[in-house]
Amino acid sequence: MANEHKKEEDIQQHLAQLTSEQAGDSIILETRNLKKYYPIRRGFNPFQRNGQQYVRAVDDVSIKVPKGKTVAILGESGCGKTTLAKAIALLSPPTSGEIIFNGQSLTFGKKKKKVDYKKLYREMQMVFQDPDSSLDPTLKVKDSIAEPCKRLLTLGKGEDIETFVMKSLKAVGLSAMHAERIPAHLSGGQKQRVAIARAIAPQPKIVILDEPTSALDASVQAQILNLLLDLQKNFNLTYLIITHNISVAEYLSDILIVMYAGNVVEYGPSDSVISKPRHPYTITLISAAPIPNPWKRNLLNTEIRGEVPSAINPPSGCKFHPRCTYAGKRCSEEAPELKEISPGHFVSCHFAEKTA
Repeated sequence: MANEHKKEEDIQQHLAQLTSEQAGDSIILETRNLKKYYPIRRGFNPFQRNGQQYVRAVDDVSIKVPKGKTVAILGESGCGKTTLAKAIALLSPPTSGEIIFNGQSLTFGKKKKKVDYKKLYREMQMVFQDPDSSLDPTLKVKDSIAEPCKRLLTLGKGEDIETFVMKSLKAVGLSAMHAERIPAHLSGGQKQRVAIARAIAPQPKIVILDEPTSALDASVQAQILNLLLDLQKNFNLTYLIITHNISVAEYLSDILIVMYAGNVVEYGPSDSVISKPRHPYTITLISAAPIPNPWKRNLLNTEIRGEVPSAINPPSGCKFHPRCTYAGKRCSEEAPELKEISPGHFVSCHFAEKTA
């Protein structure tokens, strides 16, 4: 078992290394064998003989994010993508594994390192899915944006918080008039712009975006996506975006990571993964994506059975095998390894050659 674990760890590191080499950029964020388990708490039961059980939300995930690029994590609800984002941001610290951000290692376990949260959140910010729940309804827009600046920034001579607030508002397409409003007096798109302005105000190096457009109308979604691209170019930002929308991932990302039941099943350049998906789960996701043009619409050509497996008691072997049309006996007995099928494109499937 120890040898198998070491082999899997080497493959994960090799995967991330090759992907970053292809991108040709320095790495700003890396995770190594990251896990996030939630213990199940039960009432008193004298007949309960099983040991402690856990919800395995994120199970041994290793990724790398190149500086100045956009990495998208794609998957259906319950696959662990948001939990992974919160673990990286230390909003829900991981159970085990390692996070390396901007060259500094954060190690969890018996030897915990003291984290300088002020420095961490000065360089890493997060935009949440629902601005109504992430913005204080009692604060004016200018005060919401100013709050992280006051706590995180060390101002130089002649600088003030109001300057950072107004620059951030202007960058996201809002005016000084909006600064005096409370969230209830803003539209959904304006609220999300405020949330983005608050995230970029401390001038971070990386922004984690958790479904930033899913709560918005289609026309507003397009505006926010274009805004994110402009901000990335103007402020030299790195993005880690969480999404279930294939179109959003294709439009924004340089590297695409597909997650299923807490694991990475496919990983590589976005163009390669979307145009030539090789994992049955990725093929199903892309085939099921709605296309506005009826003449170019892809009918679902891959059958998917059953439901997402239990995160408490996942299937043995490949977690996707109970729902996969390609599955064989080997799939239920042996977990597949991430293997390179084209330059920088990796897939975790025993029968990847059949999906070509």
